[in-house]
Amino acid sequence: MHPLVILLLAIGVVLFLIVKLRVNAFAALIVAATTVGLLSPNIALGDVMSEVAASFGRVCGGIGIVIALAAVVGQCLMESGAADKIVRSLQRLMGRRNPAFSMVAGGYILSIPVFFDTVFYLLAPIARATRVRTGKNYVLYLMAIAAGATATHALVPPTPGPLAMAEYLDVDIGMMILVGIAVSFPKSMAGLAFAFLRDRQLSVPLRDAPGVSVEQLEAAARQDEAALPALWESVLPVLLPVVLITTNTILSALEVEGPIGSAARFAGNPNFALLASMAVAVRTLAHRKGGSLTGIGPSIERALASGGLIILITAAGGAFGGMLVKSGIGDEIAGASQSLGLPALALAFILPAMLKLAQGSGTVAMITASSILAPLAAEGLPFHPVYLACMIGSGSKLGSWMNDSGFWVYAKMSGLTETETLKTWSLLLTVMGFAGGAITLIFATLFPLNSL
Repeated sequence: MHPLVILLLAIGVVLFLIVKLRVNAFAALIVAATTVGLLSPNIALGDVMSEVAASFGRVCGGIGIVIALAAVVGQCLMESGAADKIVRSLQRLMGRRNPAFSMVAGGYILSIPVFFDTVFYLLAPIARATRVRTGKNYVLYLMAIAAGATATHALVPPTPGPLAMAEYLDVDIGMMILVGIAVSFPKSMAGLAFAFLRDRQLSVPLRDAPGVSVEQLEAAARQDEAALPALWESVLPVLLPVVLITTNTILSALEVEGPIGSAARFAGNPNFALLASMAVAVRTLAHRKGGSLTGIGPSIERALASGGLIILITAAGGAFGGMLVKSGIGDEIAGASQSLGLPALALAFILPAMLKLAQGSGTVAMITASSILAPLAAEGLPFHPVYLACMIGSGSKLGSWMNDSGFWVYAKMSGLTETETLKTWSLLLTVMGFAGGAITLIFATLFPLNSL
């Protein structure tokens, strides 16, 4: 069977299982990976499941520890009050007359080590409380948080999608962080500009949300900041892994060897960097709960359970993408793009957008698209493959609707209807996707980085 036909059938299987039958994403992706193996003439029948397991293991081995540690960091930031401290400090820095700027900044920073769902769960009550204080701009506050959080979620490790893209496209993690930040910042500003415009066009009342009343919101807004951790203590778990990994990248680019180079490679390894971040975050949480590590055991277990599910889904997406590569789809797409004259960056934008629309998960779209396009990066490009990753991350923002878990997190936590969510969340991600694609194209043209 032709690889392109296999691809269409595989996407159909994922769409049918997840959207129609509501099958868990992990199971659906494993079934889809198995289906690809059964249909591909390049894989012997007896080797199908071992190839699925091998592809699963490669992705899990590359990103499993980082995701688990990042989940613990996120849980500790929430429960210790460190995340709330960061947001309040940003509000003071940027002025209380412009709360939307502090919200986009808070979402942007927190979504580097913390998963989007967690960040929005954390910040949505702050948006609602701000709406209580100001009496207006509810749509603006919600969209500002989403603009900041989704920008780094799609482009800056250690979130799973960017981490997996760096693995597949052979991009240094530090380079992915640096260029991801460079692209995601103006991308988030484009989202914020659209949020200001949409807020003037659409008025949404403050409604009840799960477990949060207006009275509770007012009480949260009056919480004494003295009870929260110090700012340096709050921000350290966020900045530490970024500093360690980026330092290693810079020293490696400068070809620094000897004890300094060895120490940088050790400390800048993402697994150690997140381990150090977790140690700081756990210490902060333990201090807030009386100084005992025993009392925070349940919190860490909840975080690891959440992270474990994300690891399974991410690795299953990698298995699906790996089997597509084994079927020869990557070579076919590369050849088709060359024969049609379709630029690599255009393909890297369109493919994840199609996958996102089909199955809902931006992370799965990033993982699958990067695995399919890996041959393009390996063959050589006129620019650094990090731009291929940035274009894939931008394309994965398009097509967010009812089959996207982020769609429902945004809708339910904010009290918006499905129609209102389509008019705000879905349009916001579309605008940000095209903005990110345009920014990536400009950077790849002006600063190709192909000598690095």
